[in-house]
Amino acid sequence: MGAALHHPQPEHGQPTTRAKALMLDVPPMPLVVREGVFDAWSWCKSDVLEWRRPVGSSASAFASTSSTVQGQNPADLVFVMREECSFLPRELARLHAFGYGLDAELALAPYAIDDATDLLYEHDTRPGEVFWLAAGTLDALVWGLHDWVHFHNHGPFDEPAMTELQCDLVALAWLRLNAPRIGLTEAALDDVAHSLATLSRKRFADEEVTSPVADLDALFLGPYPSRL
Repeated sequence: MGAALHHPQPEHGQPTTRAKALMLDVPPMPLVVREGVFDAWSWCKSDVLEWRRPVGSSASAFASTSSTVQGQNPADLVFVMREECSFLPRELARLHAFGYGLDAELALAPYAIDDATDLLYEHDTRPGEVFWLAAGTLDALVWGLHDWVHFHNHGPFDEPAMTELQCDLVALAWLRLNAPRIGLTEAALDDVAHSLATLSRKRFADEEVTSPVADLDALFLGPYPSRL
């Protein structure tokens, strides 16, 4: 696995000034949407995600960032490569991730989340061997967790609303699991849950399909569900 990875220089992937790092627990979660939405659920079992905030960013400052989750990946979400990965679209990380002491390190190109989901699966490469996550806001961390679900669970994306619902549910479960270490309050978690429910409603409406549950807010506010 990961045969396309190589070091262009000895310090590649290591910030010159160490940013605050936290290893988040991201265990495999059961599939709750119907079979067929994903074609390779848990093809790579997730375990931990290395997450870094900018240098000098405190836990309290991070926790005070907006808990509203926007409808697209935020600009401060960056998957920084530990080593150059030749099969993935990549750009200089310091063009996108500010305050991490980055120099020549590379990152997944911001437009290439879907490409990475497919290519990591095709190359049978563990995401954690390739990336660490730079995220300076709660919005960016939630989306980073969401994308981390995609990276470990492959699907054809034929049913976008159902696919994203599954990934949002796992991302929220992971956020709750790590909330004490991150410093998130129950109120912040509830705000995230409501934001994800709002996004999910819009996706189902845009796709003109019916949600598997009538009350998406209750679904996201509750515990990780069994089959929907």
